[in-house]
Amino acid sequence: MVRITQVEEGSYAARAKIQSGDVLLCINGNDINDVLDYRFYLTEKKVKLTLDRDGKKHTAVIKKGEYDDIGLDFETPLMDKKHSCKNGCIFCFIDQNPEGLRDSLYFKDDDSRLSFIHGNYITLTNMTDTDIDRIIKMRFSPINISVHTTNPELRVRMMKNKRSGEVLGYLSRIADAGISMCGQIVLCRGINDGEELSRTLCDLSGYFPSMSSVAIVPAGLTKFRDNLYPLTDFTPAEAAEVIDTVDAIGGKMKELHGTRVFYAADELYLKSGRRIPDAEYYEDYSQLENGVGMLRSFMDEYELAYEDISDMRDSLSAERRISVATASAAYPMIRDVCDNIMKAINNLVINVYEIKNRFYGESITVSGLLTGKDICEQLAGCELGEELLIPENCLRDGEDVFLCGMTLPELSQKLSVKVTPAESDGYEFVRRVLAAD
Repeated sequence: MVRITQVEEGSYAARAKIQSGDVLLCINGNDINDVLDYRFYLTEKKVKLTLDRDGKKHTAVIKKGEYDDIGLDFETPLMDKKHSCKNGCIFCFIDQNPEGLRDSLYFKDDDSRLSFIHGNYITLTNMTDTDIDRIIKMRFSPINISVHTTNPELRVRMMKNKRSGEVLGYLSRIADAGISMCGQIVLCRGINDGEELSRTLCDLSGYFPSMSSVAIVPAGLTKFRDNLYPLTDFTPAEAAEVIDTVDAIGGKMKELHGTRVFYAADELYLKSGRRIPDAEYYEDYSQLENGVGMLRSFMDEYELAYEDISDMRDSLSAERRISVATASAAYPMIRDVCDNIMKAINNLVINVYEIKNRFYGESITVSGLLTGKDICEQLAGCELGEELLIPENCLRDGEDVFLCGMTLPELSQKLSVKVTPAESDGYEFVRRVLAAD
């Protein structure tokens, strides 16, 4: 049931006398079940809305611009409940969370609507032929898909869902319809790497150009894996082999089609000890959200900022002493960047601190999984200066709460210093360091 919770004052809907509490049933005779139906059928210039008001049918006709919003809000952003995951993946990060975290951290979503709206990755196991028909009809694009392997039997074993092999057939239907897809492969040592990885990449090559980019990311393993599938981390040599496999097939795609398609995550380069590729390698940075090219992007943005640093330094009227906390993966880069900035600006002192992830385990090295608890405990008694910069992505999106439940004000109070989230953009990071307007 799609219930209207608010009607914007002065909007098309308000002028059509639609009311809060009305239930939206149809638009131009088409049933409305969720936000995707709503957005798709609302694009007509003339729309007839069928509503239920206190058990009686009511209609409203609106004439508008093709893509104009009509001013309605609903009980949830999806206008429906989220679809939860029905898989039991052997690498699932949520299964590795400790007890006592906020409830939202234990919810596993697998919702194609969130893939379209927010870029979430889906496994296809929740979907039916009817769902695929709707994607094709409405031209939803791109669809982000967690593939992991194209071996049907192996996919069933990895995801513990008997449908996970058969739904791979949806890839062909989506590709044949010209819908863009982005892929993700969570790589498990000894499971879907080696020859299985080569097979998967070669199979996915066949869906080009619909399959436009694929990220290969090592499974994140926390210390909370008791009674879970016994996975282990890649060795440096094994991480290098993964990169070689990805580059061999990606290189062929580059020669044939002018785009690489397949990219290994930064974490694999850090594990292997290999140098992060240059910016040209990552083309349009299509897989940043999967940790592909983030370090290179940051460095390129920083270098642009460094060119403007003489202008920024004018914002410093007196000596500035600050500190920067970062996770293990980015620590060497952030330390070198801050050293270079200090060399360029005499009245600036930056203390850079590496925060080990003791909450989840030190094998977790990314900033997005740092907790306020670890930052607080490891920086207690350290020289922090007038301000502490922390990675913005270790806070809940749009809020000031860490994964452990600690808030930004609580961390600031415990450390007796102003704590400021810093963007992952290299240019903006320099501006934060210099307190530039």
